[in-house]
Amino acid sequence: MKAALIVGAMALALAGCSEYSRQDRAVGGALIGGGAGAAIGAAATGTGTGALVGGLIGAGTGAIIGAETTPKACWARDAYGNSYRVQCR
Repeated sequence: MKAALIVGAMALALAGCSEYSRQDRAVGGALIGGGAGAAIGAAATGTGTGALVGGLIGAGTGAIIGAETTPKACWARDAYGNSYRVQCR
């Protein structure tokens, strides 16, 4: 349980570093989904196989959701400090 909490905390910390690119969000979603899926799979089955399957399903689902929920427009500033919307990468 202690290891699951450490992995979850690390995943949340990495997800907070996202610059809102599709790739960053997919990686963050995969980390969070994989950790949550492994914890749920282990709790539900009590076996390593259940944790592995739950982690794989959670990572795949998290990557898809993370990539698809990327905001479509970001904010930037010009040389005068004025904000304007730009396309996110």
